[in-house]
Amino acid sequence: MRYWVVGGEYKSTAFDEIAGGGAEEFIGPFAAYDDAFEEWQRRSWQNVDNCHARYRIVEDESDWRPTGLARR
Repeated sequence: MRYWVVGGEYKSTAFDEIAGGGAEEFIGPFAAYDDAFEEWQRRSWQNVDNCHARYRIVEDESDWRPTGLARR
């Protein structure tokens, strides 16, 4: 199983559209949930004062990978 940290800064607290019209950030993949959690926690604390920023951890069991993205 692989894990991704997904999110960014959104237009509103409905979290349905990224600010600036871009795409959500996909950080990873991480082989272990604990590694993804550490990255999620780091990103979340970096944005703790921004109510429009949100990150989540997504599990992936397939070979799917966001197009053109390298591990950050």
